[in-house]
Amino acid sequence: MDERNEMTGINLFKPLRINGIELTNRTWVSPMCQYSAKDGFISEWHRVHLGAFATGGAGLVFVEASGVTPEGRISPSCPGLWSDEHVEKFRPIVDFAHSMDTHIGIQLAHAGRKGSTREPWNGTGSVSLDAGGWETLAPSATPFGTYATPRAMTRDEITAHIEAFVTAAKRVVAVGFDVVEIHAAHGYLLHQFLSPLSNLRDDEYGGDLVGRTRFLREVVAAVRAAIPASMPLFVRVSATDWVDGGWDLAQMIELAKALKELGVDLIDVSSGGLVHDAKIPFGPNYQVPFAAAIRKEAEIATSAVGLITEPAQAEEIIASGSADAVMLARAHLRNPRWALNAAESLGVTIPWPKQFERARTLHA
Repeated sequence: MDERNEMTGINLFKPLRINGIELTNRTWVSPMCQYSAKDGFISEWHRVHLGAFATGGAGLVFVEASGVTPEGRISPSCPGLWSDEHVEKFRPIVDFAHSMDTHIGIQLAHAGRKGSTREPWNGTGSVSLDAGGWETLAPSATPFGTYATPRAMTRDEITAHIEAFVTAAKRVVAVGFDVVEIHAAHGYLLHQFLSPLSNLRDDEYGGDLVGRTRFLREVVAAVRAAIPASMPLFVRVSATDWVDGGWDLAQMIELAKALKELGVDLIDVSSGGLVHDAKIPFGPNYQVPFAAAIRKEAEIATSAVGLITEPAQAEEIIASGSADAVMLARAHLRNPRWALNAAESLGVTIPWPKQFERARTLHA
C-alpha cells in the first residue's frame, strides 16, 4: 500500500488483516457461477475469467461455488472439489493470482435441493436423470418451487457430508488458496437446514435454532480444525428468507455469535434464495443493513454484497462501519479492473500491473 494513501482518508483502499493474512484493500470479487466446467473440471474459461480479476487490483478474488461432492453441484456444468485431480486444475490460477500479489479464495458448496439444474441460458428447472442429472438431497423431502423433489438426508449422510467439506478444504489448502469460504446462503444445502421453511426434521438436526444450525456448526468446526489456524475462514449466509416464519436476522445474529466462537473470521452477508417467489426489495445497498447489524451485534467482521456498483457507494459502506469489506459481482463482470478504476476515481494511488501502467489517468 502506497503510504500516500494514508493522507487521503479513503477507507476502501486501506489494508485489512484477517487472521494470518493482510489484504491490500476492502474491495473484493464475489464468487460467481460460470456454468462452464465439464464433469466438475474447470475449463480454460475459468483461467481467463479469474486471471482477469487477478490483474484488477481487488484485495481478494473468490472462485465460484464448487461442489464438495458430484451431487453438490448446482448444475452439471459447475466445478467440483471431490478429487485431487479436480482441485489440481486450480493450481495455475492460484499461482497466477499470487504472481500478481492478489489473494484468492474459494467457496465450498453443496446445492442440496437446488442442485442438478439447467445452466441459466438453457432454461430453468431440474435436469432429468437420463440427461445427466441426479437425485438431490435436502434436510426434508420438500422441493424448491417446481424443481424435483429431493430425498431427506439420513444421519449417516449428514456425517459423510461433513467429511466431504473437510476433505475439500484440505485439498484447496494444498493447492495454495488463501481463504476458505463455506457456502450457507441462497437456499443451498446448509441454508436449507437453517430455515424452518425447508427443514422439517424431528431429529437433532431439526426443530429449534440449536437443531437447525447443528449441521452448519459441525461443518464449520470440522473445517476449522482441518485448515491452518492462521488461514481465514469465511461463511456466506443469507440473513433472511424475506418470508414470514422463515430464517431471519435475529436468528442469524445468534448463529453468527456461535460461528465466531467456532473460529469463523468473517461473515459474508447476503440474503434470500430459499423461497422461489419471495418478495425481495432489490435496490442499491438493500443488504448492507444486515451486514451492519451482524457486525455490531455479533462483534464479527462482515462483508456486504448486493447491487454495490459505484466507488463512492462502496467507500461509504466501509467508512460508515456497516461492513469491513464489500464484495462486487456483476460490477466486476462488466469491468474486471473495477478496483483500479475505483481507486483513481477516489484519488488513491495503488499498485497496477506493470503492463498496465501506461493506462493510468491518475499519476503520482
